[in-house]
Amino acid sequence: MLKVTTALSALAALTLSPIAAPANAQAQDAAETPVAQPVYEQIDYNIENDRENILLLDLSNGQRVAIRLMPSWAPNHVERIKTLARQGFYDGVIFHRVIDGFMAQTGDPTGTGQGGSQLPDLEEEFNPMPHIRGTVAMARAASEDSANSQFFIVFYPRFALDKRYTNFGRVIANMEAVDAIQRGEPPQNPTRIMQASIASDNRPQPSMQAMPTPSPQTPGPQTNGAEMTADDLNAPLDE
Repeated sequence: MLKVTTALSALAALTLSPIAAPANAQAQDAAETPVAQPVYEQIDYNIENDRENILLLDLSNGQRVAIRLMPSWAPNHVERIKTLARQGFYDGVIFHRVIDGFMAQTGDPTGTGQGGSQLPDLEEEFNPMPHIRGTVAMARAASEDSANSQFFIVFYPRFALDKRYTNFGRVIANMEAVDAIQRGEPPQNPTRIMQASIASDNRPQPSMQAMPTPSPQTPGPQTNGAEMTADDLNAPLDE
């Protein structure tokens, strides 16, 4: 009887004590686990679809521009643009740096190229999407993680900017109105954003008489209390 009990105990011990897999085998399994690759969705040019991700810019030239925001490309930058638009941050802001054949830059309430919002700077979300005509991307200072509120719209392809600036959208309607933005650094008679809104909010196009004037802004966190020169802010956008 003792022999049977001893044998059963030994069998139980074998059953309750799994054999550990070799460490190198576990490492190999981990190495073979596929890493999920980001999916960069194609642009939908239908302005009736996914209106939560369409930015509307009503300009002082009387035109409305529609921009498709692409969360799959740069989710944090898209969320920042939507937040600021809904706060009215961009209303009345000029296009302060407009270079013919290159791009139109806006998003600074001071109109100097040195301002930003009170929100913290964003970490870069560089992606492989090309900077072609109609691309909307975030401007930044020398640091890759210094984008805040300023953005630019590309007139013609600038592939040298790819993977150096966060591309977060594309003009999907009325690029001709972007072409008509007054040139200059700054322009003598700058074009303004009368109203920036998200299409799903259904805000009507404002009248010319209702054009807001931007209020003075104190330096945001991106400056850390230090003066930022125009050269610092504009250096990333080399021609």
